[in-house]
Parts: sequence; structure tokens; C-alpha cells
Amino acid sequence: MKKLILVAIASLFTITTFTSCEEKTKEEKLMQEMKEDGAEVKVKDDGSKIKMETEDKKVKIKKDDDETEIKVKEEN
Repeated sequence: MKKLILVAIASLFTITTFTSCEEKTKEEKLMQEMKEDGAEVKVKDDGSKIKMETEDKKVKIKKDDDETEIKVKEEN
């Protein structure tokens, strides 16, 4: 019985640890990638629009109440 309780507690901690790891959203990944490429970032005052631009890539992120629209334009 004691062994069963210890296994249950260990399983609970393991599940909690894996579920608490937060994966980045597509928007966060894109922002990180653009910053690493040295992009010029412009954010509108209320934060609803974000524009990022490098020499060969332009990204626009528009946030509405419940939607996020991402536009990526690559120049060749």
C-alpha cells in the first residue's frame, strides 16, 4: 500500500512538471526569430500592431480582441 501511494505521488509530480512547461506561440517564435536576425521592430502604442523588418523579410502581426493575424512577406 505504501509503495502504491509513493508511485502515485511520483506520477503526479511528473505529470505536473511536464504540463507546466509552456510552449511558445507561433507569434512568439516568429518575434524571437526576427530579433535574432536583427530586425527593426515597430510597435503601435496600444500594442495591437507589430511590424518587423529585415533586409529580406517583412512581418506584420495584428492583434484583435480574440484573433491574431500574421502576415509574412519574403523578398527574393
